Amino acid sequence: MTVAAVPARSFVKTLFPGYFALVMATGIIAIACQQQDLEVAAKVLYAVAAIAYVVLGVLFIARCVRYPRAVAFDLAQHARGFAFLTVVAGTNVLGSASAIVHGWWGLAWALWWVSLPLWAVLLYTATIAAVLGQDKPELRDGINGTWFLMTVATESIAVLAGLHLSRRDGDLLAVVAVAAFTVGFVLYLIVMTMLFTRWTFSPLDPAEADPPAWIAAGAVAITTLAGSNLLAAADHQDRLARLAPFLEGVTLAAWATATFWFPVMVAIGVWRHIVRRVPLRYHPSYWALVFPLGMYGAATFRMIGVLQIEDLDWLPKVTLLLAAIAWTATTVGLLHHLVTAGRRAQSA
Repeated sequence: MTVAAVPARSFVKTLFPGYFALVMATGIIAIACQQQDLEVAAKVLYAVAAIAYVVLGVLFIARCVRYPRAVAFDLAQHARGFAFLTVVAGTNVLGSASAIVHGWWGLAWALWWVSLPLWAVLLYTATIAAVLGQDKPELRDGINGTWFLMTVATESIAVLAGLHLSRRDGDLLAVVAVAAFTVGFVLYLIVMTMLFTRWTFSPLDPAEADPPAWIAAGAVAITTLAGSNLLAAADHQDRLARLAPFLEGVTLAAWATATFWFPVMVAIGVWRHIVRRVPLRYHPSYWALVFPLGMYGAATFRMIGVLQIEDLDWLPKVTLLLAAIAWTATTVGLLHHLVTAGRRAQSA
């Protein structure tokens, strides 16, 4: 066995369940760049997202095949199980980017179908394990921002379905899209109630105020994008046209809620890293901070176009800049982490 084989095996066995947030963050920023006519940046970021999706997909499958017990253990954990849903969201974000950046609608359609069984298996496995498990943690130890991935994954199905509805007829597709949109929003309300109770009535440790808390904003931002895509398709779909007032109301409520959460998330970050001096070190969970920024900008752009709110035209541009800065910083952290890990493997 080579020296590098042991670290490689260890990496696969302990692969972070939420690593597909890298694909989510990169893919949505590619979409945001395309929205702002930054076509070269959009195509480069799409390529990065696609490569990351393939690499992580191979690693994920390898982990499932070689270490099924480790995967099953993580899925059954309250604090880690829902992180697997980044696989679903990453699949649909890449599908959306395929359609928007390159016009590859066939690939987008295939990825949407791939996401459906992934959603069913991963979401229900983690949920049933959390419900039926006997050794349950306290609320403060068991719940975190990754629970919002129930909403993110479900809404990602509605986002890509909404895009397809603008090009193809399908009453069943419309029903599935609206169902995913509403279920995702309901799941958000449930999780937000639990997590806000935990934040406000139990002491917050700096070590636990990790980037997944930002998914609180990302979950309603992707709900905004899903609602906007469905509203855009309402001109072609009678069922969606009848639901337009409902869709618009929920979309605006989701956008307003996402806007509300960002100052709170920034305050938590300042308290954690400046007041309590928790050092900034790369961790794959930091992609969960980049994703809400990119999603908020892309969702706002789409909502502005659909609802014709021209006074907000500046907001997606500012948000894209912030998302690009966060993406660059996290990418530098990833590259530094990989180089450092490689050096340690060689010297071992």
